[in-house]
Amino acid sequence: MSSFVVSARKYRPNRFDDVLGQEHISQTLKNALQTDHLAHAFLFCGPRGVGKTTCARILAKTINCTDLDDQYNPCNKCSSCNSFNDNASFNIIELDAASNNGVDHIRALIEQVRFAPQQGLYKVFIIDEVHMLSQQAFNAFLKTLEEPPKHAIFILATTEKHKILPTILSRCQLFDFKRIQIKDIVKQLQIICATEGITAEEEALHVIAQKADGAMRDALSIFDRIVSFSGKELKYQDVIGNLNVLDYDYYFKTSDAMLSQDASAVFLLLDEIMNKGFEPETYLNGLGDHIRSLLLCKDPATVALLELTDDIKLRYKDTASLFDSNYLMNGLAIINHFDINSRTVRNKRLHSEMSLLKLVYLNQLKFGLAPSSTESLEKKTPDLNKNELSVNEPIIQTPAEESILRQPTPKTDSDYIRTVPNSSVATILSLADLEAQAIAKIKSDSPAKEVTEDELISIWEGQILKITSPSVKAALSGIKVRLENQLIVATVGTTFGKEILLQEKDLMPAIRTHFSRSDLNLEIEIDTSLAPVIVQKAKPLSGKEKYDKLVEVNPQVDELRKRFHLRIEE
Repeated sequence: MSSFVVSARKYRPNRFDDVLGQEHISQTLKNALQTDHLAHAFLFCGPRGVGKTTCARILAKTINCTDLDDQYNPCNKCSSCNSFNDNASFNIIELDAASNNGVDHIRALIEQVRFAPQQGLYKVFIIDEVHMLSQQAFNAFLKTLEEPPKHAIFILATTEKHKILPTILSRCQLFDFKRIQIKDIVKQLQIICATEGITAEEEALHVIAQKADGAMRDALSIFDRIVSFSGKELKYQDVIGNLNVLDYDYYFKTSDAMLSQDASAVFLLLDEIMNKGFEPETYLNGLGDHIRSLLLCKDPATVALLELTDDIKLRYKDTASLFDSNYLMNGLAIINHFDINSRTVRNKRLHSEMSLLKLVYLNQLKFGLAPSSTESLEKKTPDLNKNELSVNEPIIQTPAEESILRQPTPKTDSDYIRTVPNSSVATILSLADLEAQAIAKIKSDSPAKEVTEDELISIWEGQILKITSPSVKAALSGIKVRLENQLIVATVGTTFGKEILLQEKDLMPAIRTHFSRSDLNLEIEIDTSLAPVIVQKAKPLSGKEKYDKLVEVNPQVDELRKRFHLRIEE
């Protein structure tokens, strides 16, 4: 039988000084021991794998040690420490509330509280996942938790403090554990590698630490898995392959394609990534983190927020110098819009490709540069007729202001900010406008076509047929369209039909693109004669009326009714 012990158990701290990333809690508990101000009940809260149960065991071991050192660490030599290390101590009782959450389990624990410890000064009760206790169990535990015997100390641990009753919280000293920083996890993994004789690349350990999401236990579990796969040499490629993580190179290739406006490159990258088993959302969300990192590198003060190796940081700095800050912020807005709508779209690949195209052609969508910090920014009153808004003002409009800025206002698409070169104003653009600009840019070499009424009607009816909603299609099918001096006039029968037409955002961009005419505008007029005729249904006949009509056809029916004394149903 193998004697292998997982790293999470093998390297579990035995002293407060060894607990990683929780110095504020370790020091507080040591000070309480030093000044003899130890409480009788503690509640350790925090995410998984950050040392809650470990600190509880260290505290239980320390308060019963008979030979503490100057730093109030257990000696690991006395009989109490030896029995604790061998899991044979009768002074420490651990209860898993996830599986022992009933009132009977708490009553059994309360019964043990009555008995004094066989050796040592304290009997310590550690209840893990205490939020899983039932309401009745909490109520049964209240009195004992508030006034236990002098020899009893309770240490409760939970990952969900909000589920604990306020009456329990008020009886405990609360300690909030923090997520462990990536640099601390990497440092601890390097120490373990040196102890185990393992050679590891720093970037590989960084990926493990990032994947652990602040939990040291998760990091050690991942570390054991990678060591089982790669042996005594941990390489970056082995780690990302085993953990199914996208390499930084994919995102740097994407940013290169964005700089060169190479749409083919991003399509091929997306196809390669999907063939490796990744979902498009994983790639695009990771690209959002990549763009955020580039934006942080634009200011030396925020570079410290990047939890990356020095080589990767340097690579980000070099790439960030090629991008403008406005470009990166608009790119983040596109990724954010993708993330919001990715849960509802059916064709996720097409949705991802459209977002990547917007990123590639972002400069062609007339996103100008904001004034540099060295230029003087003059305040300018926004001109509502030009759909302009001062960048110094929050992008919030009342419904009335929104209707002035844009007619009609998009209800579902997120808005983007376009900064006009050499000015301090920004224009609100909807996604429909962005897509229309992209199509117009691609077809900019095509000459404008002459608009004829017959061709206009054909294109109009073709767009109506593409609408998927049957009710919207029915409402728009009866609209009459004509051309008056290059102005498209649509005649509807009701105000409701006008509102439906105003909400159809793809209609006019498609017509403008077809004719390569950006000056085509739509005017809507109402003609009640085109309104659908509502046919009133005949009122159903009552029983008496049906009988009268039968008598008119055949008078003998009335004689039959009288002979058999029948009653007419009303």
